[in-house]
Amino acid sequence: MKNLSYPLSLLLLFLSIISFAQNSKKFSAEGEFTANCEGPAVDSEGNVYAVNFARDGTIAQMNKRGKSGFFVTLPKGSTGNGIRFADKNTFFVADFTGHNILKVDIITKNITVFANEPRMNQPNDLAITKSGNIFCSDPNWKEGTGQIWHVSPQGKTRLVAEKMGTTNGIDISPDEKTLYVNESVQRNVWAFDLATDGTLSNKRLIHTFADGGMDGMRCDVLGNLYIARHGKGEVAVLSPEGKILHTITTIGKKVSNICFGGKNGKTCYITLQDRGCLETFKAPTAGREWQMMEEFSAKK
Repeated sequence: MKNLSYPLSLLLLFLSIISFAQNSKKFSAEGEFTANCEGPAVDSEGNVYAVNFARDGTIAQMNKRGKSGFFVTLPKGSTGNGIRFADKNTFFVADFTGHNILKVDIITKNITVFANEPRMNQPNDLAITKSGNIFCSDPNWKEGTGQIWHVSPQGKTRLVAEKMGTTNGIDISPDEKTLYVNESVQRNVWAFDLATDGTLSNKRLIHTFADGGMDGMRCDVLGNLYIARHGKGEVAVLSPEGKILHTITTIGKKVSNICFGGKNGKTCYITLQDRGCLETFKAPTAGREWQMMEEFSAKK
């Protein structure tokens, strides 16, 4: 008789992979958002926010059950894309038509221009450090090029990476020593060393996909990257070194962005531009942005 015993660690790894193999599920009602459905983010109460609800230039708030309603309308000429929380009651929005980074107070619903940069092509997605340093991907879709901007906690803009492909999804590692950005058209995922002053160095390629596009991207607390595969109908999970760990199949094909929330930070919410709604799935590990919100909420 063969010995069928295996190390416990291998058994647990096998079971975790089996349990993670899944598809996304419906969250909000289909058709509520425009074809620019984007930028999900979760507040300390578990409410989910996304841009371009019913018409472009708006932001919706959804409760934990996926019921949606208007939250704010952005200033005339502004259209939101990525959203990132900077503290418990404040989030920033990449305004791709106004060339702005907008600041929104979720208590007063007051909206201000935090940074305006006419040299930006189209501010797309945002990443943020605990101290409030913002990084903004900035693609030029017509030319197939892109760049990355740093926005200081005081709202001062600085170009920190140029001559790239169509920069899109962007995030920061849990230790805040690495910045990741992907290029939608070129299908590359890049990593940079990140200095405390926002300077980027040691650019290196960690993964190239053979097909499909890429859009928003977020890190979990282990530093794994969850990448929205726009047009591919999936979310790919990469290790910090760029190895594909898992793939989640989505209902819609045009997955535009992703965020983490839920009671334990393991609920992922994704925006679908072809379905005009949000879907959800469970991750095995909590998200970095959820952990940041926990720390924001703990502050007096």
